[in-house]
Amino acid sequence: MTDTPPFPTTRLRRLRQHPKLRDLVRETILTPHDFIVPMFVKFGENTRVPIVSMPGQEQVTVDLIADEAKALEALGIPAIILFGIPEEKDSVGSDAYDDDGIIQQAVRAIKDSGSEIMVITDVCLCEYTDHGHCGIIDESTGKPDVNNDRTLELLVKEAVSHANAGADMIAPSGMMDGMIHALRTGLDGEGFSHIPIMSYAAKFSSAFYGPFRDAAESAPQFGDRRTYQMDPANGREALREVAVDLAEGADILMVKPALSYLDVIHAVKQKYPEVPLAGYHVSGEFSMVKAAAEKGWIDEQRVTLEILTSIKRAGADMILTYSAKEVCGWLA
Repeated sequence: MTDTPPFPTTRLRRLRQHPKLRDLVRETILTPHDFIVPMFVKFGENTRVPIVSMPGQEQVTVDLIADEAKALEALGIPAIILFGIPEEKDSVGSDAYDDDGIIQQAVRAIKDSGSEIMVITDVCLCEYTDHGHCGIIDESTGKPDVNNDRTLELLVKEAVSHANAGADMIAPSGMMDGMIHALRTGLDGEGFSHIPIMSYAAKFSSAFYGPFRDAAESAPQFGDRRTYQMDPANGREALREVAVDLAEGADILMVKPALSYLDVIHAVKQKYPEVPLAGYHVSGEFSMVKAAAEKGWIDEQRVTLEILTSIKRAGADMILTYSAKEVCGWLA
């Protein structure tokens, strides 16, 4: 009895070269249904503010957000995730959990428009605090840092407020200990047990977030976020964080950033194949491609499609990406 011989490379080459068979034998195929589009919404009227460090991206006022969502829905994109820019910031990020806050208004505007796109809301405080950190600052030790437990209380208020406004899913990104448990308990207690949680389970303290902090106006005013985001060197820690969030009630997992952490995406999917997994193709990854393409150094379309394909190939079931609208055009 002999081993089954491998499928000859010549046969694969013949299939790949056939114009009608090429897509049928391709192992990983991108579609618009793979994408979740991040959107930045602000107060005001009929205004679009270009994000200089993210070419083609804009902050959009509430009155325009529903039309933007409908345009994405028409492309076959199933979901968006909203990030808010408040008019005023304070030390406790009060606009984040104000029932008439920027995200709450945006969610209602989209729902009232009749759009059926899934509306996911980012649950964090960094966009809303005047210090730019993801929680309440504790200065009692003489070295300012985020107070984990006080922050959890406000994140629960924020999540419940978003759910009351009509959010279909919440996505907590603050990386506080016990966050998923607190949010699940808080949502369930207010009658929102049907609202799923997409957890930023493996969120690394990455240098690739720079353009996003311009877009969300959320750069820390002192220090950094290394005390509550993960060390980029730690892959095994990521799996521990994922396990904790699953145990606490996360419905969907996320790895952020995606491109530099394809190994983590793959490891998470291998360990938890049945759990939906998202990869966030973050602002720095997006903007580097844009900048190189502008210089004529790379083919933007081919490079972008290659990056997104690699994220899906590694194991992501969905991809958060600023490139989604352009990619849908390319795929069409």
